[in-house]
Amino acid sequence: MNKQWLVRAFSKTLTLNLTSSTSYVRPFCSATNSTFAIKNVTKKNFDSALEDLKKHVRDADFVSVDLEMTGVTSAPWRESLDFDRFDVRYLKVKDSVEKFAVVQFGVCPFKWDSSKESFIAHPYNFYIFPRKELPFDGPAHEFLCQTTSIGFLAKYQFDFNACIHEGISYLSREQEAEALGRLNLAYEDELSNSAGHLKESRDSSSVRSADILFTWRMKNRFSEWRDSLLRNGGCQFEENSKDLTPQFQTVFYKMRPALKLNGFTSHQLRLIRLVTTKHFKELAFVRTNGENSSEQKLVVYTDSEDDRDMLMKEVRDDLHKEAELKVKAAAGFRHVIDLLSSEQKLVVGHNSFLDIAHIYSKFFGPLPSTVDEFVSCVHKNFRHIIDTKLLLNTDNVIQQLMRKKSTSLSSAFALLCPQIAFASESSALVRRPGVKVEVQVDDMRSSNWNSGAKHEAGYDAFMTGCVFAQACSHLGIDFKLHSLSSTGLAYHEKLQKYINLLYISWNNDAIIDLHTRNKTFGSSAHHNHKRRYPQILFPNIVLVWGFPSKFKPRDLKDCVTKVFGPDSVTSIYYLDETASFIQFSKKEFVSDFLELKETLDGKSDPISVLHPLSKLLEGGKTRAATYEVYKEICSSSISKKLFADQAEAVGIKCKNKVVELREGEPQGIENIEAPSSSSTEVEAGNLNSDSVNKNEIDKRSCDLKKDLSHRHLSGVELMDALYVTESQHEKRSKTSANA
Repeated sequence: MNKQWLVRAFSKTLTLNLTSSTSYVRPFCSATNSTFAIKNVTKKNFDSALEDLKKHVRDADFVSVDLEMTGVTSAPWRESLDFDRFDVRYLKVKDSVEKFAVVQFGVCPFKWDSSKESFIAHPYNFYIFPRKELPFDGPAHEFLCQTTSIGFLAKYQFDFNACIHEGISYLSREQEAEALGRLNLAYEDELSNSAGHLKESRDSSSVRSADILFTWRMKNRFSEWRDSLLRNGGCQFEENSKDLTPQFQTVFYKMRPALKLNGFTSHQLRLIRLVTTKHFKELAFVRTNGENSSEQKLVVYTDSEDDRDMLMKEVRDDLHKEAELKVKAAAGFRHVIDLLSSEQKLVVGHNSFLDIAHIYSKFFGPLPSTVDEFVSCVHKNFRHIIDTKLLLNTDNVIQQLMRKKSTSLSSAFALLCPQIAFASESSALVRRPGVKVEVQVDDMRSSNWNSGAKHEAGYDAFMTGCVFAQACSHLGIDFKLHSLSSTGLAYHEKLQKYINLLYISWNNDAIIDLHTRNKTFGSSAHHNHKRRYPQILFPNIVLVWGFPSKFKPRDLKDCVTKVFGPDSVTSIYYLDETASFIQFSKKEFVSDFLELKETLDGKSDPISVLHPLSKLLEGGKTRAATYEVYKEICSSSISKKLFADQAEAVGIKCKNKVVELREGEPQGIENIEAPSSSSTEVEAGNLNSDSVNKNEIDKRSCDLKKDLSHRHLSGVELMDALYVTESQHEKRSKTSANA
């Protein structure tokens, strides 16, 4: 099995070196021992970095991206397997995205500088963390961490505290819409109550003496204050006058006299609102945000009912603006994704289907249930995506340059861009001509980089862009002659057959077109040589799990071929020690196997015990189903380490998953039916049941002869099985006679 994705997942690290109180800086040493700092972005410098990034993205010819996650697979059997169908591969990616978090996001715009005949790269390294910023945006976020991934990060001195405390939070577009709705609804309710729509309680028995006394005191206090305003011409009073208690502070609010209420409990404030609503048409109770976002409670004097309505409208408008500002701030890093989507630049990634799925899930909304829906949604937001991994594996010219070496990002960068990767070394590789790339951060430019920074998202995004630029050169794109700004690199004719093609999983053989939704398998010689299995025919596959742990692939094949013939099984593929795929040579063997398994399952009569499948069914925990059931299990959000435990947790039962796959019938999960009790009783060979008479047993013996001969049993096994059947019939006859 291809394990290259493990290198990508487990070798990535995030390192933060705190060099000042306001920013994180990572130095890179050049040949002259000078330092160059990557643009590390946290919540402290996010706003200024975003403004700079906007300009760089708008001017860019393409933008490369890279993500770092807390893990890849939630269980070993959820790895991408050769026997995974396209829809199953997507379900495994979906499970990974929904369970793991993105902790670092690299963005690197590349712009061609014709005066220097060089690309100018602007690498950004964003630290992000799914922090709960709003009190009303649902429960706190949860995510998994693979111990191997976290251990590797710790090995490379990843500062987890810095990530958690300084990482940029975010909301998806769907979460933002929900948050705005909830916030606006909450403020509308508050405004309605402030406008006098709060009804006084009619339950006199619940009114306490203390409340009656408090409301009487407040009524007198507001009356005195109102009367003093009227005596002084409506608004002539000394602000912050000392004739009132500390609980009341005289202020102006929107050019109107008001009393600021201090030190009251929430219950007392409700009583004050009742007093102003019932006894004072001129007074309005208002809640608003003051300095430092602290909530203020005010009783405001208005000249008339129209003035009061105008005041409440002004309050409503202010609250809407405050709500939008709060949610916009909580959206955080999502503004970077909105920028990439709105500018419609060519987005470049390396083995990026998982990255794109994370981007959609974290910053747009929940992943759709099917891969077709997903690619359609992605294509609406990102019109041009190119994957350097696929480009390296499918272009013949670049394959010759790679010389069958690994197409991992670091390997491709070292081989295709040695003048950048090994800038401090003097070698023939370094002197080999290639596309020049300079790096600019905060108005500082440098052409010297040290590859020791790889596995950091910002630097990996930079490496991805460099590999793409060099690959374009090998494809015959001459940046010196081609004006990228006139037509755009995304529309260059030499790139069209690679645009919007992505590997759908980590083992790099299944390809999907984001534009047409067409699905194909890779045709490179490398992948054809790698494939260890015959052609995979999903209707010919049976999923078996829960069998005895001592069973090995050869044992499983021998057990099945004794029944269906030596050429009946084309391949055996183990998901883990508890589950396996069996691919039959004929489609009809699938339903035959499931029916036979149901017949023998849980039976202890001699016929069942002597059957070759009895070894597979030993222990009574073996289950079997079609490939559609495997898809159903993969679609569950549950993730147990062993597949047999997963199937049990999902609630998959063998008896209600037996299907007959006849020619021309649909193969979807909706066609799975449970066998009737009567058919199960007869097929199970329940020879001790009183409902089975002698004629049925004779017929059973005849059917057994035909069935067992068809299943390629040996002559001795066939005679033994018939002898057991006849002996059991004779014993039953004697028992009936004695009775």
